[in-house]
Amino acid sequence: MNLHLSALLLLLVILLPSGQGMFGNDGVKVRTCTNQQAVCFFGCPPGYRWIAFCHNILSCCKNMTRFRPPQAKDPWSH
Repeated sequence: MNLHLSALLLLLVILLPSGQGMFGNDGVKVRTCTNQQAVCFFGCPPGYRWIAFCHNILSCCKNMTRFRPPQAKDPWSH
């Protein structure tokens, strides 16, 4: 039973995206990160630049205005 539970947990962790969710993710507002016009994520999504750590596990990410990669385009926008 433990092997099945561990395999299920591993599958869920692998399938969950780090920054972008199915319904969109605007990040977490943390005061020190917000002062730099940035937000905190579990890993920076495409189109964001890593700045610093937020509370040891989150990443403070700032939206890139120049040289955005093509992966940063929102798939629902035209």
